[in-house]
Amino acid sequence: MDRPDSSSSDDDDDRQNLIDQNERKQLPSPRSATTFQIDDGDVDHHRHHREIRRRFASLKLSDLFNKRFLIFFIFIPLFVLILFFTTDIKSLFFSRLSVPLSDSLSDKLRESELRALFLLRQQQLGLFGLWNQTHPNSTSNHSNSELQDFKSSILRQISLNKEIQQVLLAPHSSGNSSSESEDFRDPSLLGDRCGVVDQRFSERRTIEWKPNSDKYLLAICVSGQMSNHLICLEKHMFFAALLNRVLVIPSPKVDFQYSTVLDIEHINKCIGRKVVVTFEELAEEKKNHIHIDRFICYFSKPTLCYVDDEHLKKLKALGVSFKSREPAWGEDVKKPSKKTVQDVQSKFSSGDDVIAIGDVFFADLEKDWVVQPGGPLAHKCKTLVEPSRLIMLTAQRFIQTFLGKNFIALHFRRHGFLKFCNNKQPSCFYPIPQAADCITRVAERANAPVIYLSTDAAESETGLLQSLVVANGKAVPLVKRPARNSAEKWDALLYRHRIEGDSQVEAMLDKTISAMSSVFIGASGSTFTEDILRLRKDWGSASVCDEYLCQGEEPNFIAENE
Repeated sequence: MDRPDSSSSDDDDDRQNLIDQNERKQLPSPRSATTFQIDDGDVDHHRHHREIRRRFASLKLSDLFNKRFLIFFIFIPLFVLILFFTTDIKSLFFSRLSVPLSDSLSDKLRESELRALFLLRQQQLGLFGLWNQTHPNSTSNHSNSELQDFKSSILRQISLNKEIQQVLLAPHSSGNSSSESEDFRDPSLLGDRCGVVDQRFSERRTIEWKPNSDKYLLAICVSGQMSNHLICLEKHMFFAALLNRVLVIPSPKVDFQYSTVLDIEHINKCIGRKVVVTFEELAEEKKNHIHIDRFICYFSKPTLCYVDDEHLKKLKALGVSFKSREPAWGEDVKKPSKKTVQDVQSKFSSGDDVIAIGDVFFADLEKDWVVQPGGPLAHKCKTLVEPSRLIMLTAQRFIQTFLGKNFIALHFRRHGFLKFCNNKQPSCFYPIPQAADCITRVAERANAPVIYLSTDAAESETGLLQSLVVANGKAVPLVKRPARNSAEKWDALLYRHRIEGDSQVEAMLDKTISAMSSVFIGASGSTFTEDILRLRKDWGSASVCDEYLCQGEEPNFIAENE
């Protein structure tokens, strides 16, 4: 077979490859290996390469400017520039590597958080189990105060556990977060977070107070302020009951005006018989000449009966006579020893008409019995020693006007407390910022909108305290009793009976308001606080959230002693 003319074939091939695209009528065959149409069946491998070299060698410079090459050399660089500026080249190369790494870390973090939530949930269930085990029947060997401390500690841990869970859940919460973890926020699971303490009044240990109508015990209280005297008076009532005697309330000429702050007749009504009389009643019966037949001293150190000479002179000025004082035993007020009912009855029983035993504020007589809710004496009321009716009503009116049902009461003692506390180990005087943190924690737990402030602190201290007490993102107002305003009627009863402005009445009013609060924060070491706690126990208003200020903490700064 004749071979075609080589020159003719070359011209045809060049013409075929340089023809404009618009003039093409057929697409290259799928079998073509290059842009040059070479048939493997017609030429061998060597001819194929030779012809490619020849064509490039014979290519003229003018041919570069034909339409096809012009489009190629202009469009391709432009396309590369556009691609460079509009595409994140780094992301194209590293996207496949970075995504799995990020997902892996995120998954691990999420797994850790969920694991922590699971462990916290298990801890919460365990704490609830402990809480349920604090049933009265299972804790008969523990004192009531230890039981309440235990319950309070558990409740604080449950509350802290809940807060941690909420923090961990926050990043995973959806828009409708209120529906998530509903059991954590349901108050029914915790009961009332700051609910009242079950005082178990039915388990009280009491004695009957059945005095002989002509046998008297003259109460003498000289140590401290009104709160100390009230504690002394309560202990005298216990002594009178043990000795089967009527208690004589001290005269206001040698002591406080008890009738303005206490409901004296309330005590007799609760016992169901005449168990207390005023000094004036006894003086009238004795024709203004009261003789102490035996002056038996409970304390012999540092002075007999713990009574100073000035007080003895006041008694004599009232027409009270007595023989020499005699010590029952060698008891020191600084180191009082525990005494029993039998000890008292054996040392102080007497057939004399009127006896006195001196100040017994520091006496340690059957402490667990004395401090139990309602006291050691059998009666039909919540408590024997309580504020007068006028003060009770005034406190209720103040609460209705300014506080409402749910409020925290804070006894914030400062005046004279710095030196007193720093002599104790540990100190109980806290810097304002630290105190504010402690108060805030209680406010958040109690969820109360206001705090009633009973304090002797200066305005500079209370002002700073107010600025720092912020609970759940809101400032919690510290409310103090305002100055007299005729437009306000909550204190009208005090003015009507002319006892307004009396320091002891105002102190008792503070106690009464505080005792009616939902939660109480007291000052450790203060008998004012202790009297409020007594009323709260007796009235059944004590809360599981009640505590001393910064309880369990030490001040973060303590000044040196003089």
